Amino acid sequence: MSWIDLLRMSGSNLKRRKLRTFLTVLGVIIGTASIVVMISLGLGLQESLYQEVEQSGGLTSIKVSGAGAGDSMYAFSSMSGEEEESKKYINDQAVSELAQLEHVTVASPVYEMWVNMLKGRYEGSGQLVAMTPEGLAAKNIPLATGTLPAPNSGSLELVYGNGIATSFYEKGTGKGYYETGELPDIDFANDSIFLILDQDGYNNNMGGGLDMGGMDEGGGQQAKSGTVQKHVVKASGVVEGSPDEYTANYYYIYCDLDTLRQILKKEFAGRVIPGQPSTKSGKPYKEFCYSYAQVNVDDIDNVEAVSARIREMGYNVETNAEYLNSMKSQFAIIQAVLGGIGAVSLFVAAIGIANTMMMSIYERTKEIGVIKVLGCSLKNIKQMFLLEAAFIGLIGGMAGNVLSFLMSAAINFLTKNGASSMGLSSEISYIPIWLVLLSMGFAILVGVVAGYFPALRAMKLSPLAAIRNE
Repeated sequence: MSWIDLLRMSGSNLKRRKLRTFLTVLGVIIGTASIVVMISLGLGLQESLYQEVEQSGGLTSIKVSGAGAGDSMYAFSSMSGEEEESKKYINDQAVSELAQLEHVTVASPVYEMWVNMLKGRYEGSGQLVAMTPEGLAAKNIPLATGTLPAPNSGSLELVYGNGIATSFYEKGTGKGYYETGELPDIDFANDSIFLILDQDGYNNNMGGGLDMGGMDEGGGQQAKSGTVQKHVVKASGVVEGSPDEYTANYYYIYCDLDTLRQILKKEFAGRVIPGQPSTKSGKPYKEFCYSYAQVNVDDIDNVEAVSARIREMGYNVETNAEYLNSMKSQFAIIQAVLGGIGAVSLFVAAIGIANTMMMSIYERTKEIGVIKVLGCSLKNIKQMFLLEAAFIGLIGGMAGNVLSFLMSAAINFLTKNGASSMGLSSEISYIPIWLVLLSMGFAILVGVVAGYFPALRAMKLSPLAAIRNE
C-alpha cells in the first residue's frame, strides 16, 4: 500500500466520525494554546529584561564603584553578595587607570545626587545624573525632543526623564500625579525651572519664606535666598515616552559633568559638597570623587577578564552580563512552571486521542480483518492508525497556534498600560517562530505517541476473528 493510499484512507476515516474527531482535535487545540500562551508569558518577561539591559549599556558595560560618593537612587550591591565594600574612591586618577586597561574602549565617570526643583506652585525632586559627553552618547538615550546637554556651556542644561513630571506635587496640598491623576502644568521642554543642589540647606530653610530672587549678570544662573542658591535651568531635551511608560531613564535627569562640577565647587566654596568625602577635620577633599565609573569593553568575551582585573584593583564591579545570567536561571524556572501547567491540558488531549483511536479500532474490527486477508501488511495497518493520530495532532497544533496568537494579542492589548507602568515592554506575551514550530511538532508527537498502542492493538487482531466480529 502506497503512502498516498494510506493518507487517503486515514483522512476518510477521520471524516467518518466528524463530531468525535472535532472534539478530539479541540482537546489538542486547547492543550497547544495553553502551552504556547503560558511559555509566551515567560518569554515576554525575558524580552523585557533584554530591552532593559540594552538600555542600560548592553552586555559589554561594566559599572565600577568604590567608596561612597554622591547620592544614588540605588545603592551598589554585589551580584555575588560576597564582595567587601571598596575603600577606594572613584576619582580622575582611578578613571584614567581604568581607561588604560586592556580591552577597555572607554571609561567615563558618573556623579549622582538628589536635587529639588521648583516651578510656580509645584515642587519636586529627582536624581541628577552628571556624565561626560562620551558617557551620555554611549547611553543612547532616546529623545522625544531636543539634544543632549552641551559640554562646558557654563550653564546647566538638563535632559528630563519621561517620568520626571510624576515627581512633582502642589505645595499647598502636597498631592501629586499618583494622588490626583493629573500632571503638573509645566512644559519641561521649554519652561525654566529653579534647581536646588543644597537639599539640606533648602530643607532647613523651608519655613523661612524662600525668595526666588532674579537671575544674576554672570550667565543668569544663580538666585540666592539666605544660604540656599536656586539655579535657573532649562531643558536641552526630554526622554521619549509618556509618564505611563516606564523606561530605564524614567526618573533620571541628565546633565554635563564638568558644568555641574564647576557650579558645585562655586556654590560650596570652602564647604563639603553634598555626597563628597571629607577629611577627619571635616574639610573637603582636594579631588572630586564620583559615584561610579561606566566602563565599556570591546567584546563580551572579555567582560569577565576585565571585571576580574578591576576587582584586583580594589573596586566593586557590577556587570549586566552577571545580572542577565542570574535572571535567566529564574526565567527558566518560570517558563518550566508555566509550560508544565499548559502541558497538563495537552496530556488530557493525548488521552482523548488514545480513546478516539481505540474506539475507531472497535468500530472497524471487521474492516481491519478484511484488509489483512486481502494482503495488507501489518506495517501498513500500523502506519494508517499512526497517520490518523498524527493528523489529529497536526490539525490541533495548527489551530492551537492560531488561537495562541489571538489570545496573545488580547493579553497584550488588555495589559498594555499596566505592563508599561511596571517597566515591561508593551508585549507581555511574546511568541517567536521557534515556539510555533516546536509546539506544532510537539502536538504531532503527542498524537503519534497516543495512537501508538491502539495501532499495536490493530496489528495484533486476528484476521478470522475480526471478520466474524459483529
